[in-house]
Amino acid sequence: MHDTITGGARAAALRLADRHPGLPDHVEAALHRSSSDRAGQYGDLDPVGLASLVMSVATLAWTVYNDLRTRTPTPRTDVVQRHVRVRLSETDQAPGSIDAADLEQIITVTVAEVLNAAALPLAEDDDPES
Repeated sequence: MHDTITGGARAAALRLADRHPGLPDHVEAALHRSSSDRAGQYGDLDPVGLASLVMSVATLAWTVYNDLRTRTPTPRTDVVQRHVRVRLSETDQAPGSIDAADLEQIITVTVAEVLNAAALPLAEDDDPES
């Protein structure tokens, strides 16, 4: 999985932990499961389902960001968030059991953290030419 997605998901989980205790641990567990294991696991928004939702939003945010970069070098955060919301609603990836305010917070925080992670320079250990 791309470092920007994992970094963004981890940072989002930390920011959302005050409202969703244990989320950082569950996101970490979700990072170690395969994508096919995460699909459709939002359930009744138990902690594992919530972690899977954060991972899906992070992945979608990275995809949207890269798609938008073909049109503009630095897509605005609010534009990426809007595209993520639309794509989530079109694909029914957002669980119906989640409160609209919670979903909005998850999207807002996760997209912001993925974009923050995208803006960070590569660490020396991550340099592909090393």
